[in-house]
Parts: sequence; C-alpha cells; structure tokens
Amino acid sequence: MNPTETAPTTDLEHSPVGELVHSHATGAQWLSRYNSSLLGVFGTPQRVLVRGSGCLVWDADGKEYLDLLGGIAVNALGHAHPFVTSVISSQLATLGHVSNFFTSPTQIALAEKLLEITRAPAGSKVFFANSGTEAVEAAFKLARRNAGPEAQPRTRIIALEGAFHGRTMGALALTAKEAYRAPFAPLPGGVEHLPFGDIDALRAAVDNTVAAVFLEPIQGEAGVRPLPDGYLRAAREATSAAGALLILDEVQTGIGRTGKWLASEDAGIMPDAVTLAKGLGGGFPIGALVTYGPDTSALLTAGQHGTTFGGNPVATAAALATLHVLENQQVLGHVREVGEHLRAGLAAVDGVTEVRGEGLLIGFDLDADVAPAVVTAGLGAGFIVNSPGPRTIRLAPPLILTTEQADRFLAALPALLQTAKDAQ
Repeated sequence: MNPTETAPTTDLEHSPVGELVHSHATGAQWLSRYNSSLLGVFGTPQRVLVRGSGCLVWDADGKEYLDLLGGIAVNALGHAHPFVTSVISSQLATLGHVSNFFTSPTQIALAEKLLEITRAPAGSKVFFANSGTEAVEAAFKLARRNAGPEAQPRTRIIALEGAFHGRTMGALALTAKEAYRAPFAPLPGGVEHLPFGDIDALRAAVDNTVAAVFLEPIQGEAGVRPLPDGYLRAAREATSAAGALLILDEVQTGIGRTGKWLASEDAGIMPDAVTLAKGLGGGFPIGALVTYGPDTSALLTAGQHGTTFGGNPVATAAALATLHVLENQQVLGHVREVGEHLRAGLAAVDGVTEVRGEGLLIGFDLDADVAPAVVTAGLGAGFIVNSPGPRTIRLAPPLILTTEQADRFLAALPALLQTAKDAQ
C-alpha cells in the first residue's frame, strides 16, 4: 500500500496492529513475554489489563475488577469515557503533532482554562509537559532562576520528609525516600528535607539563601498525609518574607481529586507556581507548570526550557475534554459526597485504625502489617487498590465512582482483611 493512502480499516482489532495485540494469549503468557521484552524497573505487573469501561477493567483472562486506583489518580473520568475518546479521535484525525515551533488552538485554549480554574492573577503563564515529573523538572529550573539580593544565587531548595515529586534527576532530588535516591547519587545539590508538618522548622530554615519551597498539600506516596492546618499559610508567609518561591506540587491532588480544582484552595494563599498532571488528561499523558504573576512568569525565558511533545494538540484536546466534563457535569460535588461516604464507611471497618484524605484521595491504616497482602486479596476478589506502606492502603479511584461501587468495596473489605491476615 502506498503510505499516503488511507488504511484499509479503522477497526483496531481487525487491523494489522490489532493482530499483534489482540490474541487469545493468557495473562501468564503475556507476562512471560513482558519479562522477556521490557526493562524490569516495575517488576512483574500484577495483571495484564485489556479493556476498561467507567470504573471497571478486565484482564486478559476475562476477569473483571473495580478500579479503585485509577492509574494512580490519572483516570479522572474512568476508562473509555465516550466524550473524551471522541474528542481525542477527532483531534488526532485533524492535527496530531506540530512541535513547539508552532502552536495550536487547543494548546492556547487549555492554557487559558488552567489560568482560570487555578485563579491565577494577570501576568500568569503555563508551560506544558508530558508528565508530573516533567512539570516538576520545569519548576526546579524555575527555582534555580530565582536570584537573591543583588542577583546573588540562592543555593538552597526546601522539600519535606515523605515527599514524592518524581523520579527524573531534579524531581528525584526533591523526593525524600532514600531507596529511590541512593542508586543515583550524587543528585542535583542544594535540596534539604525538613520534618513533615513542623512549622517552626520551616520558619527557621527559610531565609534569603532559599530559592524555593516545594510542598504537596497531601503527600500521596507517603500514605495520603495532608499537611497540618496552617502549614501552607505559614509557608507562604515565610517564603514571601525571604523572597523564596512557594511551589505547590498538585500533580496528584489537583484537577478535582479532592473535590476542588486544587487541594490548596482552602488555605487562602496564592503560590508562585503549581505543577499539575495525572488527572488533567483523563488518561492521556500531559503535565503543566502554572507560574503565578508576571515576575515569576518572567524567570524562564526563551531557550531556557523546552519539550518536543509538550502541549501537543491531542494531549491538550484530551485535557480540555476532561475539564469540560468535570466542570459541566457537577463532578467535583460528586467527588466530595462519595469521598465522605467512603471515608465514613472505612472508619467503621474493624481493623482500620485511621482514615485520611479528601475527596477521592484516601489513605487508611490497618492494625497489622498486611497492606500488601490486602492488595493481593483484593485482586483475587476483583478490586484494584494500592499499598504505599506496610499498614496503609491508598484509594484514588476515577472521580465518577458511584456510591454503590464504593459500598461494594466496603462490604468486601472485612473479608479481604481477614484473608490477608490468614496469609501471614
């Protein structure tokens, strides 16, 4: 076939590509092929998933699961949302990629929409990336451009114990977990990790040698730990006094995950920058750095940062479609209601010792070190959950999770806990 001709079919399953990916192989056979062909940075996957609809997914062996992890807070509208998939398909059939020598209407419209929903003041700007860690890398470089008095370099960047900001080198320097950091030392210098939630330690550390303070309003990888009340306001006061940037990492907590556009909204502060990703594209890869006000937005100038794929027409169309549904179908209110119902139900389960989080980002602790075994038991019973720690389960389901689906998990949880304890 002449490569300029139209392909003979748009039905993936019956196309030449479909012949490669739609087979009658079992999950075990697919995993054998996985281990033979993919770099083992993730270990062996738990399942081979082949199809999704809403909050449900199916594996290669036909088993159904209620997805309570949402691709780690990514699939905001679940799987195969009809409006999002139609917008992506339409955009891809119109204009797929142009590089950043050019722009597109979807890129501009999405930037404008993000400035609106993040309540950014006049002079604020947006940089588009492809992931959360890339958005944090851009923020890291932004911090490096924050000069001190008389243009003296600010050499220090502050993050918190328990922080997770990504795995590329700058983001990894901000990430606290030593097991992630140690194999790649030396990391970019100047990063200090303060005790989590200690306002006095924060005030003592921030002076005019600090370029920026990076904070997650809720630490997801540390087990869904919200910052204490008053911490963000104290951070804003300290950074403003010292001339340091306050950069909020809302990669996991933003775009409706907590029932608000940003988890930090209730603190009543304005940061200098916010990083976004995960739920922004409704499953399509996209990240963003929002810089607040003209001074911060002027720190990175032409040629000082870039990306080939960032802000491409398909990714920005996917994000616009996702935001449209969240905004126009009252999803944020739904997130608050179902999240409150789910947290109350979890708190009533025997063996659950603490429940944390907002909206549909929830962590709950157990009375024994059985969280990984609960994940395994959950898979066996048709539930996808995550264990960021030996006693902690994290839930970050699609924002369209129904009360009935939440109740289905709550009803099954006591048996999952018992199965996990029996396996110890």
